[in-house]
Amino acid sequence: MTQQSGQKTDRDVLIRGMRVLGVAIREEPRIFAAAVGASALYGATTVASALILGQVTDRVIVPAFRDGETTAGALTAAFLVIFGIAVLKALSIVGRRLWAGVMQYRLQATYRRRVTRQYLRLPLAWHHRHPTGALLSNANADVEAAWYPIAPLPMATGVVVMLVLAAAAMLATDWALALVGFVIFPAIFFLNVAYQRRQGPLAMRAQELRADVSAIAHESFDGALVVKTLGRESEETARFEAVSRELAEANIAVGRVRAVFDPLLEALPNLGVLLVLLAGSVRISNGDLEAGELIQVAYLFTLLAFPVRAIGWLLGDMPRAIVGYDRVRHVLDAEGESVYGGTVADKTGAAGLQARAVRFGYVDGADVLKDVTFDVEPGRTVAVVGPTGSGKSTLVSLLVRLVDPASGEILLDGTDLRDFARGGVAASAALVPQQAFLFDDTVRDNITLGIDATDEEVRAALRIAQAEDFVDRLPHGLDTKVGERGTSLSGGQRQRVALARALVRRPRLLVMDDATSAVDPRVEAAILAGLRSGADAPSTVVVVAYRKATIALADEVVYIEDGRVAARGTHTELIDGSVGYRRLVNAYERAARDREQDAAAQDALQDAHEDEEVSA
Repeated sequence: MTQQSGQKTDRDVLIRGMRVLGVAIREEPRIFAAAVGASALYGATTVASALILGQVTDRVIVPAFRDGETTAGALTAAFLVIFGIAVLKALSIVGRRLWAGVMQYRLQATYRRRVTRQYLRLPLAWHHRHPTGALLSNANADVEAAWYPIAPLPMATGVVVMLVLAAAAMLATDWALALVGFVIFPAIFFLNVAYQRRQGPLAMRAQELRADVSAIAHESFDGALVVKTLGRESEETARFEAVSRELAEANIAVGRVRAVFDPLLEALPNLGVLLVLLAGSVRISNGDLEAGELIQVAYLFTLLAFPVRAIGWLLGDMPRAIVGYDRVRHVLDAEGESVYGGTVADKTGAAGLQARAVRFGYVDGADVLKDVTFDVEPGRTVAVVGPTGSGKSTLVSLLVRLVDPASGEILLDGTDLRDFARGGVAASAALVPQQAFLFDDTVRDNITLGIDATDEEVRAALRIAQAEDFVDRLPHGLDTKVGERGTSLSGGQRQRVALARALVRRPRLLVMDDATSAVDPRVEAAILAGLRSGADAPSTVVVVAYRKATIALADEVVYIEDGRVAARGTHTELIDGSVGYRRLVNAYERAARDREQDAAAQDALQDAHEDEEVSA
């Protein structure tokens, strides 16, 4: 039963592996044909060199030893023929390796682009279900593994020509001697089968562990702040070390199997050569064979080992390729791509916003938002307020269509967001998240992100975001590089640059998810005042807010509690009419006041310490 199961697994791996190779051939048929053609030329010239070597031995070398002399013409002819074959063989090797490499790298580049385009097409809800490290592995290590067999594929395909020609030449030269050599090939075949059976599962496991290592590494790097502040360095190191050791052990297991089988696969053809030479010497002594024919057959037999090994290399890479390809196809075949309509968004004027009976939940099935309904009139500023976990950030994602509601609808000027053409929502609405992400680029390029905006437009956006002054103080102004994730800037500065990034696009709807939390309250007030009164500012603003001063600047407040709209109205109306809202806002204000007092106390202690040092 176990043997039958193993045979079935071998067949499955072979069939699936051949399908993957078939995909590669269909993707790059011309380059594959060129590579196989060069490989076939290599096989033909290699066999031809063996035949020529035999003829030169019989017609030039043996007569020279027998007669004690030879002619210049014979030596010149032998040299020219051998040299010509060697040149053709060298050109075929260059062509085979060049086109095989081109095919492999083109396929890797093509599938990396397809995977990343698919990532961009898939909705945020799909990304929530897949670790970022695994997605990175899909686009890099898995793509490489999927097309790793492409390097030996043209060689293994083309050297079949060598295999057929060499076997035919051996039989034509001396069929009895050829049969002696062929005895060794069943042993090579079964050894290859055993090799693939042992190597396959180990290679597949190693490829899966590569993705695990990538996922843990990315998670640890992305959460570096949490790891450092909570002193979790040793635990994260241990976690990474455990999976890294497991990967190392898997790779070592692959190496052990290869270390056992590679010498055997190398030794068997040499054993065949010895058998051929032994049998051939007997036939020469009996007068049944010429010395040149024996050299020709022996040399051809050494050549036959190479096609067998080349096919073995191809089969050895198949299990890893299957795992990589399956993981890549999992991404490419993923469903859930956002559906778009044909409505073209209006690019002028303030945007009206409506939420109608919106319900949304994450993968655990529990609803985060339940029957959320409210309107935002064009040109008004609305503050969304609620306790932690009430669904504010989820609502923000829905308003700019990062995710779609499970039921209900979000309307922009009366049109469902799902009915806009691709890019329509992004052309009308902009989101400024709480965690501002900046690229390792200049301030200007972080703001424009590829759009055609003049420096005057960039500066106008910076002015509203209260960022123009600190940008001008940077070493190179707008051309200053801010480092990875904007590490050379403070949290408040990063938030203001991110706000300018949204403003430079002149969105008709600006959504801010507590996007000024790291900014001084006075600066925040100036920003909101600029958004309300500036001619270049968007006319409609939805802001998730915590500070009472920020909330008070809004035209209306939407209070969310337990995923529902618990109350609506002005700040004053909700203070008077909603107990939950009043408690929450007062708690926020007390917490902010405590933080300011602690900061002031720290500043006072620092000043006193500095005064003591000066006095001393």
